[in-house]
Amino acid sequence: MRMNPYSIGVDLGGTNLRVAAIDESGVILHRVSIPANYLAGPDRIIDQIVSIVSEVRAEADLTSLRGVGIGVPGFIDMKTGVVVGSANLPGFEGFPVRDEIQKHLNTSIILENDANAAALGEMWMGAGRSYKDLILLTLGTGIGGGIVLDGRVFHGAQGMAGEFGHMTVFPEGNPCGCGNYGCLEKHASATAIAAMGRMMHFGPEVNTAADVFALAEQGNTRAIMVFEAMGRALGIALANLINVFNLPLYLISGGPLPAWDLFAPSMFKEIRRRAFTFVRTGARVEKALLGADAGLFGAAYLPFQ
Repeated sequence: MRMNPYSIGVDLGGTNLRVAAIDESGVILHRVSIPANYLAGPDRIIDQIVSIVSEVRAEADLTSLRGVGIGVPGFIDMKTGVVVGSANLPGFEGFPVRDEIQKHLNTSIILENDANAAALGEMWMGAGRSYKDLILLTLGTGIGGGIVLDGRVFHGAQGMAGEFGHMTVFPEGNPCGCGNYGCLEKHASATAIAAMGRMMHFGPEVNTAADVFALAEQGNTRAIMVFEAMGRALGIALANLINVFNLPLYLISGGPLPAWDLFAPSMFKEIRRRAFTFVRTGARVEKALLGADAGLFGAAYLPFQ
């Protein structure tokens, strides 16, 4: 019997290649996750994608497949389907990912930056289900995110919109690898939290943002200060975004999210102080809901557009 229309989402995560068939109502029909060795190069990864997508497709009705969406951690030339830059995919720069996959799968292939895909996923099946306009900030090793306007990703002129991690929040702040000083990701990412923890000399066993969070939960006042500083930086950035975009919803996701109760008070204090439109327009700043699955849902949503 013919199924409801479905699509297949592919998420090229940091350590795993994840694929899922998801129908138009957001129900996951079948999913597979395998370790991905990106160092093996693009040809090997393309072979894995083709193999797993074929496996997932075999579990469903081929005639109902709308296409395959793929979230890629890097910059993409949207017209050609070529990866033009990716620090996490060695050998992929200049590689025609879309065309190489399309040769084998005989269906529509759509590429999207992974953070943009996550923003779409939250709009479709996450915290943004009632919205068509939102911004998602992803806190991790760095800080990325996506802008969704009228239900579609806003890419900017060259596909590089949404580089929130390189917004200046403290003009004389910490130096960043991009060449700037005081970038948001140097003050509010998981990497920044860990760096502040080392600066506070908590001890050799405190190496990660999660370690600093564990200390703060135990009531360590200096660890709590780290999250207050993080919240301040995040609040300054969000205030700027609220003033510029005037959107109804701003979502935050990523590893540091469990520390929300520690960083949110200083974050909202800065937002109220700096974004005069925040209270007047009823804009919301909330936690994202889908976690690591946001990019998978967003990738699957692409063919439905």
